[in-house]
Amino acid sequence: MSTNTIKMLQQRNMDVEVSCFEDKLQISPSKQNKENSHHIKAKTCDMSDLIKMLNKVEIQSTQQGDQIEIEQDSTPKKQVQQGKTCRYIPLRSGQKQTLIEEFQYREIEDENQEPQKGSDYKDQGNVSLKDIYRMHVFGQPLQTEELHWEQKNIFRFNDNTPQKRKILQDINPSVLETYNNLIEYREQFQNSLDYQYSQRKINKVPFKVLDAPQLQDDFYLNLIDWSSQNVLSVALQSCVYLWSAYNNRVTKFCDFGNNDVVCSLIWNPMGNQLAIGTGSGEIHIYDQEKMKRMQVIEGHSARVGSLAWSGHTLCSGSKDRSIILHDPRQKKQTGKFEGHKQEICGLKWSPDEYQLASGGNDNKLFVWRMGSQIPLAKFSQHQAAVKAIAWSPHRHGLLSSGGGTADRTIRFFNTLTTEQLDWIDTGSQVCNLMFSKNVNEFVSTHGYSMNQIVCWKYPTLQKVTTLMGHTSRVLFLAMSPDGETIVTGAGDETLRFWNAFPKKEQAHPTNTILLPQMIR
Repeated sequence: MSTNTIKMLQQRNMDVEVSCFEDKLQISPSKQNKENSHHIKAKTCDMSDLIKMLNKVEIQSTQQGDQIEIEQDSTPKKQVQQGKTCRYIPLRSGQKQTLIEEFQYREIEDENQEPQKGSDYKDQGNVSLKDIYRMHVFGQPLQTEELHWEQKNIFRFNDNTPQKRKILQDINPSVLETYNNLIEYREQFQNSLDYQYSQRKINKVPFKVLDAPQLQDDFYLNLIDWSSQNVLSVALQSCVYLWSAYNNRVTKFCDFGNNDVVCSLIWNPMGNQLAIGTGSGEIHIYDQEKMKRMQVIEGHSARVGSLAWSGHTLCSGSKDRSIILHDPRQKKQTGKFEGHKQEICGLKWSPDEYQLASGGNDNKLFVWRMGSQIPLAKFSQHQAAVKAIAWSPHRHGLLSSGGGTADRTIRFFNTLTTEQLDWIDTGSQVCNLMFSKNVNEFVSTHGYSMNQIVCWKYPTLQKVTTLMGHTSRVLFLAMSPDGETIVTGAGDETLRFWNAFPKKEQAHPTNTILLPQMIR
């Protein structure tokens, strides 16, 4: 070290106290300067200034190449304790480092130099994040002896050693009880099916894509449906095609030619009859096995855009603003609902087949009951056409609905109390809604402007995943009989198959001692 450097340090005659847990360092005058000028306050300097000063000293020392030993003067002067200086410099370049490295106390000391008498220096070892956590949360001082934690989780430790038992005794019992309850609840939740379903990975790429030429890009139509016998029906202009999930075979089911166009279709609960609504207002019922038309139902004066089965009762919604109930067995009309002021966009029966929900282009959502001409409930919160309607199979009386481009919201209603439970703004046109059969989740398809498919949790309304792929409005939606797969159709003339929901939990067989026996 050069003589100029020594003089510079002697002129300052200051001790540098560095703390590794502070961004700013304090430089305090020595005892001699305090006695002479006690009115001088401690000055602060930034870390950058200190680093520049130290670098300058090192550069000068390398240029001179001289090493000078500091001689003891008759006047006692406090030397700079090199062994006690901490030069911890936090990473500023965005490099990744662990929390242990961030809070690790790095000390530069000379192995040959012993601590001075009367100093507060103690060799406490490395202070880790675990010790800091105990100090701030539980109020415990930094321990001189390191505790060997058996697990990497810093919030859980074994209470076998005496030091740990002492820590547990000093903790407030109520705080410790709450902590243990939270740990137990977390373990139970991680073992639950809801947690496993939430952590599942959903493939964002469809596992199958089918071309659907001439699939109409009309928001008010319903052109695909999946039967309980695992057969998918698709309407392409005036033709209806069937796709079997068993053998991947496509069959042309019927063709109306140039006389009419298909506007809606739906399978009956048994999956052996297909109802088809046309643009002329007629409803054709076909038998799947015989590939033959059974009957034609009339009654509407405009196109039939929505259909819904309830047992042996078929409901139809039309552009003539009416809803008609039909009984195909008796071949007659059994009821009629009138209340909407514009075209009927959607129809859905509740799981118990006791209530019928209808959405219209008049932005209204009605709930009807068999045998009554007056709606049980009227909801007018939407600001656009209501086509997307879905009943929850997990909660009785829970009805969800989605609005069009000017609304973009999904709303949830309790039809038993006729009150709105919740709502969420999706940011785009809501075309379809459907609840999962296996878990308490639902899926929504959207149009302008993102054309996305979203899986949601209920009742938290958190997104599970977002599926992209369609280049046009996702207007049509159907679900497989097992509830795992959904198929979506869009104006881009494609059908895409997605694995959206998990498998249904297998029912465990119950042990029984009952044996077959005759009844007398």
